[in-house]
Amino acid sequence: MSAIHSKQLFLASRIALIATAMTFAFRASLEGIWGDAFSLSKEQIGWIFAPAFYGFTLAMIFGGPLCDVIGMKRLLILAFIGHVAGVIVYLTAKDATMLFVGTLCIGIGNGMVEAACNPLTVTLFPDNKTTMLNRFHVWFPGGITIGGLISYLFLEQLHLDWHILIATLFIPIAIYGFMFFKLQFPQTERVTKGVSTGKMFSSCLSPLFIIMIACMFMTAATELGTNTWIVGLLQGAGVSGILILVFINGLMALGRSFAGPVVHRLNPNGMLILSALLACIGLFLLSRATGYAAFGAAFVFAAGICFFWPTMLGFVSEYLPNTGALGLSLMGGAGMFSTSLIIPMMGKWYDDFKAAAVTAGSATPDADAGSNTFVKVAIMPAILVVVFIIIYVARRNEYKKQSVQHA
Repeated sequence: MSAIHSKQLFLASRIALIATAMTFAFRASLEGIWGDAFSLSKEQIGWIFAPAFYGFTLAMIFGGPLCDVIGMKRLLILAFIGHVAGVIVYLTAKDATMLFVGTLCIGIGNGMVEAACNPLTVTLFPDNKTTMLNRFHVWFPGGITIGGLISYLFLEQLHLDWHILIATLFIPIAIYGFMFFKLQFPQTERVTKGVSTGKMFSSCLSPLFIIMIACMFMTAATELGTNTWIVGLLQGAGVSGILILVFINGLMALGRSFAGPVVHRLNPNGMLILSALLACIGLFLLSRATGYAAFGAAFVFAAGICFFWPTMLGFVSEYLPNTGALGLSLMGGAGMFSTSLIIPMMGKWYDDFKAAAVTAGSATPDADAGSNTFVKVAIMPAILVVVFIIIYVARRNEYKKQSVQHA
């Protein structure tokens, strides 16, 4: 495959990821609007948002094994159909049930994008997997930044109807759909290397892979759960939550763009230890920050979650390569499934903390509820610091051998 063709495939993949990420930003900015329009509590909004993640999970779990069978291009056609259907349902929604269905369709589309584009990136760049996965995933926070700025402009500055905001999703969807339909796709790395389907499935049962699946539950919930709710959690902090969301994701996009030197210096395991530590500290700081100080806390949190998702995938791709497209899909699916669980849980925590604050006569119940929710989420990255250190100690001899081989 020519270098030009590979670049076109990679560009189309990044545009598809931008469309995926914009749906996350738009939902975060519409949380309050939909709550008022449909008389929904935070927990109910969480359940409406949840299908974005378990729809994503189902698409990735089924898409992973199918990736080698029907090909990456057909998965991306399914992604296009899911995205278009979801936007149409959103635009015609009359009640919360239709919002739920629209979110499910978009979640399936998002999952198919990840199920196809992660193995596509690994296939296109077999000698630079973690770095290129980070560069591909630049456009998840990049897309959230784009979507967040559009939301801020349309909703908070121009005060446009939310339907106009949702309709803008047709632009990146149409672009990536057109690009993918006209391009030819390579076979996946697992197929080209001759790793059997049986070997791929058995590799996904290894103890290390199962541990990484469990860790993915917590890394994804820390990143995506917090980003989904951050506008609501900061509503009593005297700062624009949507601008904090844009700030966090802008920093994440910048960090992932320059992931190569960090990967080379720390290796994926070292990156994960540092990421978990900074995420934990950042969440604690966010629980105490008000006004412009929230941007400083958000900087630390962004530095923590910046490399989480692509480095988890890079770890599996580099150290457990026989898991193939299935391994990458199971990791992504686990991350999104955990997020589907944490989002309504965070909504309930917030509601409960706010009710307790009101009962206690607090003058700032929203701020108290947001603060306590941040602290509760911080437990997950604290656990991850310990787990990733244990993995590093257990594998340090293998890392030394790999360093010598690459020297």
